[in-house]
Amino acid sequence: MKIEILGIGCTKCKQLTANAEAAAKELNVCAEINKIEDINKIIEYGVMITPALAIDGKVVSAGKVLTKDEIKKIITE
Repeated sequence: MKIEILGIGCTKCKQLTANAEAAAKELNVCAEINKIEDINKIIEYGVMITPALAIDGKVVSAGKVLTKDEIKKIITE
């Protein structure tokens, strides 16, 4: 599984990264977690508001810091 955090490195982006890491760890999911901070790459995803979360190349959330539990729910769906 590939999890990407799209954002320019703000506090909200860092919190989303921490929540994604915690969710993957609690679910015991082998996940590659990457931070995408290049604005051009973020735009390629169609994201206009950050932070955003993409799983396996699909944007599942934008403009919101998802909680660990919200991310766990998305991963298990």
